[in-house]
Amino acid sequence: MINIETKILETLGKMPISLQEELLHYAEYLQEKYSENNGNINTSNQKRRSGILEGTFVLPLPDDFDESLEDFEKYMR
Repeated sequence: MINIETKILETLGKMPISLQEELLHYAEYLQEKYSENNGNINTSNQKRRSGILEGTFVLPLPDDFDESLEDFEKYMR
């Protein structure tokens, strides 16, 4: 069975120089991208938890819910 490095080198040897340069740039891009992401925690793989905000909202809403807040009075003029 042929290993991946040998297969890459065989394929690379069949390419013209212009494609080899393009492949080199892409490999460098991938290496840079990997090294940047390697130190970061990948949050996209974390599972979502349902019900985490349960009890934080009180229903029914108070009667003055739609009224302007005092903090924003100076902007409402």
